[in-house]
Amino acid sequence: MKTVATESVAEAKRLLRHLEQFITPDRNARMDAVLSERTRYATVLIEDIYQPHNASAVVRSCDGFGVQELHIVENRNRYRVNPQVALGTAQWVDLIRYNQGRDKDNGTTANTLAAVEALRARGYRIVATTPHHDAYTPETIPLERGPIALCFGNELDGLSEACLEAADEYLQIPMYGFVESFNISVAAAVTLSSVTRRARESSVQWRIAPNERALIKLRWLRTQIKGAREIERAFYSSEQGERLETQ
Repeated sequence: MKTVATESVAEAKRLLRHLEQFITPDRNARMDAVLSERTRYATVLIEDIYQPHNASAVVRSCDGFGVQELHIVENRNRYRVNPQVALGTAQWVDLIRYNQGRDKDNGTTANTLAAVEALRARGYRIVATTPHHDAYTPETIPLERGPIALCFGNELDGLSEACLEAADEYLQIPMYGFVESFNISVAAAVTLSSVTRRARESSVQWRIAPNERALIKLRWLRTQIKGAREIERAFYSSEQGERLETQ
């Protein structure tokens, strides 16, 4: 069976129109409405989170604020989703993992550097969240300079030195109490709330392009429709038969 990776956009849209028949009109409209608000202009990187409920809360925040991608660095700790916290949102957010050479003992940061390199190659500015640098806040970080990858570290140590050194810019959440920082999941939610709101109010092109939205929706439908693989096979077989009849 063909996959999103091998399909042209035109092929994907034909298949998409076919699969839309197998969900209710209300469900179809809801997917379109959500996709119209999705963004990759801001994305999130989390590094070595070891509490499943915190990791899952970040997924939930990404979905809630319309952030389509979550980049997961697993140098030491394996990322696990807690379904009671994520509430099914992991199926709507693209989880991109960096976990080659995971090493619990030596504390390698190779996956961090691989994630930073991959994001920078796509045009992202690497923004490290830390209370220890002169930094922007979620309300002041410039958005017009280009897409941003917001990096959050683990519950105990924060971001690694490798990520801090690789960062293009720094961000901190203003604090007015005795505590120095928020929990990772709270920090991500506070930051995304501000950054995504500001992006939507700005002139930057924050929305995902229509062709990309079609590919995302196709992936979603493939997970939502029971027997989707068999439906696709029948669709392509029918298309092939129609081509033969017209030759």
